[in-house]
Amino acid sequence: MTAPLYYEDLSIGQTFGTGTVTVEPEMIKTFSAEFDPQPFHMDVDAARGSLFGGLVASGWHTAALSMRLLVEGKLQIVGGLIGMGAEEVRWPRPVHPGDRLRVESEVLGLRLSKSHPDRGLVRVKNTTLNQNREPVMIAIVTMIVPRRPS
Repeated sequence: MTAPLYYEDLSIGQTFGTGTVTVEPEMIKTFSAEFDPQPFHMDVDAARGSLFGGLVASGWHTAALSMRLLVEGKLQIVGGLIGMGAEEVRWPRPVHPGDRLRVESEVLGLRLSKSHPDRGLVRVKNTTLNQNREPVMIAIVTMIVPRRPS
């Protein structure tokens, strides 16, 4: 693993990847039972009759899996991945049992904090892809990243 990054280590256009996770039916059902208890996330028969045509993961489950991948991925920031907010979160296609997910991150913007000179704000596009390289989630976020001490 490489050393965690400071604001000064980042540049616009820089990309980072993650490992993968395979989404199992029981993972979908367990997450959904607690956080998004809708039939198309929890019941195979009910899901067949839905617009999805089968069991699918909650978008929030996809977001949680993506976060886990990011924490374990190549974009390692000093002090951790601290989000300030998301300006966009989209789920362009559903996640099905057996899908293998990974995240690609791209630095879109950098600016120094006006109120805290010891940090910068980094705008990042995180794209969660399935095994066919199709996006299943796109999130544009702003992170707080410490500046390198002088």
